Amino acid sequence: MEVINRDDCPAFVTKDTSEIREIMAYRNSSCERMSLAEATLYPNRATERHRHPRSEEIYYVLKGSGRMLIEGEYRDIGEGDAILIPPGAVHQTWNTAEEPLVFLCLCAPAYEHEDTVIIEED
Repeated sequence: MEVINRDDCPAFVTKDTSEIREIMAYRNSSCERMSLAEATLYPNRATERHRHPRSEEIYYVLKGSGRMLIEGEYRDIGEGDAILIPPGAVHQTWNTAEEPLVFLCLCAPAYEHEDTVIIEED
């Protein structure tokens, strides 16, 4: 059995500019096919518009509220929402609240900087 506590995972900034704590992935466990991270997006901030050619993602909002863009469709998101992001889908997240937006990110295969393609906005 492997148990990793979130507080033991250092935060870092991803290529899309979100702050994450990679809680479980091949880099810190024997997990082979996916990764789980906690992301924090601070008030009045947004991620870079991007896509992941290989990874399918699920976001699960723990705290706060925001707005998501996935393939041209905008949606408000909040606590308890799960959001599916198919491989290759262009997406972006905004924090629209006055508190941090905190969400879990499940990626399969595991998150890699190399699988993040930043999209230049028009």
